[in-house]
Amino acid sequence: MIRLVSISRPSALKRLQLSQTWRRNLSASSAAEEKPKGIEYSKLTIGIPKETFPLEKRVAATPETVGKLVKPGFSVFIERDAGLASHFKNSDYEAVGAKLVDAADIWKNSDIIMKLRPPTTEEATALADKTLISFLYPAQNKDLVKQLEDQKATVFAMDCIPRTLSRGQTYDALSSQANISGYRAVIEASNQFGRFFAGQMTAAGKVPPAKVLVLGTGVAGLAAIQTAKNMGAIVRAFDVRPVTKEQVEAMGGHFLEVDFKEDGSGAGGYAKAMSKEWHAAAAQMLSKQCEEVDIIITTAAIPGRAAPVMITKEMVAKMKAGSVTVDLAAESGGNVETTVKDELFITDNGECVKQTCSSFEYVVFSTFYC
Repeated sequence: MIRLVSISRPSALKRLQLSQTWRRNLSASSAAEEKPKGIEYSKLTIGIPKETFPLEKRVAATPETVGKLVKPGFSVFIERDAGLASHFKNSDYEAVGAKLVDAADIWKNSDIIMKLRPPTTEEATALADKTLISFLYPAQNKDLVKQLEDQKATVFAMDCIPRTLSRGQTYDALSSQANISGYRAVIEASNQFGRFFAGQMTAAGKVPPAKVLVLGTGVAGLAAIQTAKNMGAIVRAFDVRPVTKEQVEAMGGHFLEVDFKEDGSGAGGYAKAMSKEWHAAAAQMLSKQCEEVDIIITTAAIPGRAAPVMITKEMVAKMKAGSVTVDLAAESGGNVETTVKDELFITDNGECVKQTCSSFEYVVFSTFYC
């Protein structure tokens, strides 16, 4: 039922006027409540320091991303020469509105710090109670987390953003770097390998294609498989997670299986630690593979724990002369028992071992070559 109200009488008109006044007051109150909370962008400064971790060549922001921060009003400070190792000149940053400052000014005058490697103890102290956006790896850096907590700092750990959530994938800096490191691992191996990846047949003779074994078929492993296949190699792969078999085969690789039933799938798509019985069966299979393959690329990692050793020194001794291994887990101990970070040495069986730290997050290349 629709009720008609006459406004000819004074009492009805007064009620309508009061109603209209109340609505205006309510609208004004709602508008005040809906006003965005927090600090305006124009009053915030973002600081980007130069990475100090040995051999780290990356920078937390490129001139392109700095331009996207300056556009909505942020002030951006970047340490002088922070981008040189990534081939970004100081003038590139100035051209998009960033201000070049010294390292001390970054930590003192910035409201938000953006960096790649976890801060050192000194850097964390300089951060005080400000905001940090960085890789942090809390399980490996408990003392650092405690220090930041005591300082009441606000920290966004980029490595802790769930990668399995669709809305979190645009913030997934881990996968993007792992994808690059898998590609780079094959390039490093090919640079050290003594012959072609793809098979060759000429009037002078025949060269067989290289056999590549990839251990760990996460993002880095799959990137390595794709790159090796594109270069013409025969690719075999192995992972504790049976669900990755389909992905390996879709890329043209051959998935190796252990004669022992145990699923290594952990939470969030990561691998979990396996039983002693499984490791014994896997070792037997991998030992045979080491006698056959030319190149081994290892990528196996367990979050918060040392990397599992999958290739023992006895297996390395069985590899053919001229074989190559690339250990992407060397930063956390390595999947190859003979891995030594950042050193060049000759093993007992005459293999020349080259190891260099990469420019990617917590990825160290360990290359065995004879």
